[in-house]
Amino acid sequence: HVQLVESGGGSVQAGGSLRLSCAASGYTSSSYCTGWFRQAPGKEREGVAVIASDGSTSFADSVKGRFTISKDNAKNTLYLQMNSLKPEDTGMYYCAADFLPFCAIATVELDSFTYWGQGTQVTVS
Repeated sequence: HVQLVESGGGSVQAGGSLRLSCAASGYTSSSYCTGWFRQAPGKEREGVAVIASDGSTSFADSVKGRFTISKDNAKNTLYLQMNSLKPEDTGMYYCAADFLPFCAIATVELDSFTYWGQGTQVTVS
């Protein structure tokens, strides 16, 4: 039974930082494409960053240079370090995982991911 549990969200002022975590169980994250997605009120869910099984990363243009995605295979945990946060970063952040042949932010589709966490709220004011 695959389970993803996010944590680390909260409220922060613009310019601040947050670190999100996604603890995975039920599969070996090292072999999966994993990523972070977000959904603002009234908007569609969008990709933020993904990390492939080989450790390669890609980011949405809106977060490049500010966000970093990483994973600890030993802990089966995915991270999203968010710096220089802006009000437009506000939303519910979800982690997702699946075994995908291609893992890049420009090519992955939300429907390709089978496993999703419940989300963690990030509010930037």
